[in-house]
Amino acid sequence: MSDQMVFDDLLHEEREFPPLAAFAEKAALRDESLHRAGAADPVKFWEEQARELEWFAPWKQVLEWNPPHAKWFTGARINISHNCLDRHLKTWRRNKAAIIWEGENYEFRTLTYQQLHVEVCKFANAMKALGVTKGTRVALYMPMIPEAAVAMLACARIGAIHSIVFGGFSPESLSDRINDAQAELLITADGGWRRGNIVALKNEADKALETCPSIKNVIIVKRGHADTFHLKVKEGRDHWYHRIMDGASSDCPAEQLDAEDPLYILYTSGTTGKPKGIVHTTGGYSVGTYVTSKYVFDIRDEDVYWCTADVGWVTGHSYIVYGPLQCGATILMYEGAPNHPENDRFWEIIARHRVSIFYTAPTAIRAFMKWGDHLPAKHDLSSLRLLGSVGEPINPEAWMWYHEHIGRGNCPIVDTWWQTETGAIMITTLPGVNTTKPGYAGIAFPGIQATILDEQGKEVTQGSGLLAITHPWPSMLRTIWGDDERYVNTYFSKWDKSVYFPGDGAKRDDKGNFMILGRVDDVLNVSGHRIGTMEVESALVDHPLVVEAAVVGRKHDLKGQAIVAFVTLKSGAMMNREVIAELKQHVVTKIGAIARPEDIILAADLPKTRSGKIMRRLLRDIAEGRALGDTTTLADPSVVEMVREQYEEKYGD
Repeated sequence: MSDQMVFDDLLHEEREFPPLAAFAEKAALRDESLHRAGAADPVKFWEEQARELEWFAPWKQVLEWNPPHAKWFTGARINISHNCLDRHLKTWRRNKAAIIWEGENYEFRTLTYQQLHVEVCKFANAMKALGVTKGTRVALYMPMIPEAAVAMLACARIGAIHSIVFGGFSPESLSDRINDAQAELLITADGGWRRGNIVALKNEADKALETCPSIKNVIIVKRGHADTFHLKVKEGRDHWYHRIMDGASSDCPAEQLDAEDPLYILYTSGTTGKPKGIVHTTGGYSVGTYVTSKYVFDIRDEDVYWCTADVGWVTGHSYIVYGPLQCGATILMYEGAPNHPENDRFWEIIARHRVSIFYTAPTAIRAFMKWGDHLPAKHDLSSLRLLGSVGEPINPEAWMWYHEHIGRGNCPIVDTWWQTETGAIMITTLPGVNTTKPGYAGIAFPGIQATILDEQGKEVTQGSGLLAITHPWPSMLRTIWGDDERYVNTYFSKWDKSVYFPGDGAKRDDKGNFMILGRVDDVLNVSGHRIGTMEVESALVDHPLVVEAAVVGRKHDLKGQAIVAFVTLKSGAMMNREVIAELKQHVVTKIGAIARPEDIILAADLPKTRSGKIMRRLLRDIAEGRALGDTTTLADPSVVEMVREQYEEKYGD
């Protein structure tokens, strides 16, 4: 058995979609000029793009690269809050909607750029009055309400380092992250809505704070649920948001920060060990999120842009708040679930607010497929002009469903690959320039140097291997908070210290488009063949009865590993021996006999993180008969128990 981390090339996709003429005619970018500039000299490319932002002081050097540590725009001074707000106030955009917010319970609010600027300045001054200064760590544990964006921008304005913890995480997870960052202030809310229920955020936070000695103050946004939970306010420590805002001044000039001053810490769960505090800095991150927002989403002043992520994830940081607001966009924020009160809530929102750019996750798209084509068909989605996908590889059939039923054949799809660690989009298509291909993320964004290497670090020109980034980029992580050794070992030790290893397998087609094959940790090794989970899952989802699939490997005496598939069928479909045999044969027909699943298990749902990624690690635990690993990051922990029961019912003693 070979120890080379090379994937068998199984899934073949021939469908292609050139740029739509009507879209390309008005696109911000209509030719390959940006790609050529980025390839010729990436450092010069990023320098030219950076000039579009406002800097308080110029840089002395664009890039200092001492592998694996980079500094971008050294000596320069900038503030991302200033670039999100103040620079727009000099133009007609001051009266343009910056945030349109819809609560799950059908509350609505709109903040113009001028109004958002006032709120941010007042809150920045309120934090200052509590002793928050440049470098102070501030934890956020909030629902999806405008005050979350206000708090982020206010921290950035005064140089405080924010660390957002998703509002669905447990008190233990919150406590771990607060303690690792040594945060002094926690910003939370009395509660928030989710699937018709009120989540008692402050009460959950209080449990965490029992073991968080670094917290000096807590600010509570009144969402309107304090009486419901018998909320406790600790005298001297806890402060109501609306009260501290009352007397705060709206005059707060943006702090002139060094380009390398930390902007935020965002913790990734990882598969083992304690969460990693990814550190992003101010200047390079500003440039990376601005440029990618401008060109990937082709943002125009008339657009209503909706990214469905939560601000607790990096997608929410980069592509709800910082990137689009630097572009002067109108962003939509929605508080609740996609299926409350009915499964067509997203389509209702798009029609109501005339959303033109829609950016969501493959997991959500597959859920929409499961709920039925008739739901989007009920709504006027004609305002849409661009669709995006983020989070994990999108199966070709889910891509096609998205294209046909949501875009109705009239919208380019940008399938974006990037990570918490990269800060901004790395591989994608540019909608007015590049041909798109279902299942393929596209080519490297201009200024990004991506390739595929083998275990020895040699470039793979044909077939598949390991995705690698061979040149630094402005929005890259700078370290892991408090653990630089882990930073080096995790990301820059696979080959030499100048090459970033993101942990994904990939392959390229003859035009250079990358298909992301999944995490290397999830690779299946069947009879010496390295098989990417994405390809087998895509073959299953290609079957008309299947809406979602996850495959894992189980120990096998002869093959090394056997493929076990967990599948979710469309509403009304039944699993029986005939269907199982049909699905196995479908995989064989689609990609070959080597990928035939040994077992296919019906799963009403699959265990997913709160950011929508399938937790294959837990499915491997089930298939191997092991005790389940950590389930605290699951959106619904009961799902994995249900899947285990279904598996044991079929294979138990």
